[in-house]
Amino acid sequence: MTRPRKKNTVARAAPKAAPPTRPAMIRPGRNATINDIARLAGVSKKTVSRVINQSPLVQEETRARIQAVIDKFGYVPDPQARGLAFRKSFLIGLIYDNPNAQYIVNMMEGVLDAVRNTEYELVVHPCDRKKPDFVTGVRRFAERQKLRGAILLPPVSENDELTHALSAADCAYVRITYTVLDDPARIVISNDRLAVAEVANYLISLGHKRIGYIAGPPGFRSAVERLAGFREALAARSIPFPDELIVEGGYTYESGVAGGEKLLALNPRPTAIFASNDEMAAGVYRVANRLGLSIPGDLSIVGFDDGPLASRLLPSLTTIRLPIRELGRIAAGKILHPEAAGGTHAMVTPLEPHLVIRDSCQPPPR
Repeated sequence: MTRPRKKNTVARAAPKAAPPTRPAMIRPGRNATINDIARLAGVSKKTVSRVINQSPLVQEETRARIQAVIDKFGYVPDPQARGLAFRKSFLIGLIYDNPNAQYIVNMMEGVLDAVRNTEYELVVHPCDRKKPDFVTGVRRFAERQKLRGAILLPPVSENDELTHALSAADCAYVRITYTVLDDPARIVISNDRLAVAEVANYLISLGHKRIGYIAGPPGFRSAVERLAGFREALAARSIPFPDELIVEGGYTYESGVAGGEKLLALNPRPTAIFASNDEMAAGVYRVANRLGLSIPGDLSIVGFDDGPLASRLLPSLTTIRLPIRELGRIAAGKILHPEAAGGTHAMVTPLEPHLVIRDSCQPPPR
């Protein structure tokens, strides 16, 4: 009897479980890129960029995870490479035509506060708004630099033709201004009318009824707003404000000297002068000193801006503190984080201008 053949059996090992997948690391000798950081953190490049630029629109858990990967691999953004990827540079332009050097410096410091520890840098572009090629020149600058955005200072910020040109060049912009000229996401407003009303009310409270005024240059919206606010405040208190008490200035020391000479030549002369910036107020100091007038015994003086000059004058100058640095920081933030710039809160400045009382004012002589 034949036995049935046994089938040959081969013992097969059970298949090994596949190792858990892990993101590929970065090859030795190669610097990490934003693509690497995004892949290893499991997020998009846009989210990594938001973390780098300190956007508020990233959850803390996600931010911490991305930052841990950045720290681990020592990632440093390459602005040129990223600029090519996004077809934009990481430059913010500060565009101005303003004779007040201290104003520009304070604004620059505010912008630099905002871009510090981000991949953005600041470039400045002084211009002449009276030249026929002013708008085309600024547009060429924006296109040549591939600006991510531009901050427009007054009075440049009041030019609608310029903002249309920047939009056509795909350059974001934010206007520093004194009234609602644009969409809330594109403006930062300083309430100068309210500030100068505070000056008027303060001088009236001291007993002054003949108050001289040195205005800013024509064509500056700030000059219009400040004079209008001052005039309204005096009218509300029934204080006369004849045209002879108003002289035109240029936001410069020299124009303050010229304005002070005109006002102090009046008979009767004013017992107080409000110069609508500190540089012009300093010019009035010089005229008063030359005429042998005591400040504040014979003449009270108030300025506007509260730059370093105000506290260095003797006596120290009572002035309006304009949050210039904060204006620059907020404007830059709108360009850095456009996704968070909308909403009606964008229409007002968190810090309103306010009066800083020092030693240059007292009641008028009897």
